[in-house]
Amino acid sequence: MFSGSIPALVTPFDAAGDFDEAVFRDFVEWQIAEGSAALVACGTTGEAATLSYDEHFHVVRVCVDQARGRVPVIAGAGSNDTRVATANLRAAKDAGADAALMVPPYYNRPSQEGIFRHFEALAADAPLPIVLYNVPGRTVTDIQPATVIRIVQAFPQVFVGIKDASGALGRVSQHRAALGPDFVQLSGNDDLALAYNAMGGTGCISVTANAAPRLCADFQAACAAGDMATALGLHDRLYPLHDAMFTDASPGPVKYAMTRIRPGFPPHLRLPMTPANDASRTLVDAALAHAGLI
Repeated sequence: MFSGSIPALVTPFDAAGDFDEAVFRDFVEWQIAEGSAALVACGTTGEAATLSYDEHFHVVRVCVDQARGRVPVIAGAGSNDTRVATANLRAAKDAGADAALMVPPYYNRPSQEGIFRHFEALAADAPLPIVLYNVPGRTVTDIQPATVIRIVQAFPQVFVGIKDASGALGRVSQHRAALGPDFVQLSGNDDLALAYNAMGGTGCISVTANAAPRLCADFQAACAAGDMATALGLHDRLYPLHDAMFTDASPGPVKYAMTRIRPGFPPHLRLPMTPANDASRTLVDAALAHAGLI
């Protein structure tokens, strides 16, 4: 269902801290023109944690409206409260999203049985396909491969893929062995996308693609074509940028990169997130230059 380069879109805010819809619409249009295969609205990089419920799904609606069916839109919709996550799924559907991206419950730290029961409850009346999002570095909740397999085998029509940011590359093979090649596996780490694809992944939900959508799309196209020499060359060109995106708390570095790539793009973040520090900005500038983007 999903493949290629899929940016986890930043959410632009104006100087007053409000959602800048005009900038966002222009940003979505540019992403599509540059070859992004789908769009994630209101994920971690989109500062979903600081958006109100109404703001969150307004951003999703705007993304859907601007995309106009040219690429799928995946809405971040996770929660550590199963009832809230269920309501978020309905809101994502009402906003026009094609699928939802769902983290396991965070902070609560449920057991693997609790994780399964959470997703079982979501599947009971799921109005949208769900892409699991495993990011234990943020959630402190790791969906173990056996649990992923259990969830997907129980509800194959609902759980269509996974964004895996665990960093454990062997899981690609574990998931493939149990769930087959049609189960969508998307890297959640730009720097591991080459190896992830070589092991059977089909794409990446990317931070870097915010600032380098064409290069990321070309990289994914080379991987899909089996042209690993070209893919490796693009990986090497992009690697410093992948690294620079996390030299300060994200999305500070990527929002700074956007101001360098697209003059006039607002640099503002919502507290507690802060702008990239001086050292990070220096590294971002060097990485953008290395990639030939500035």
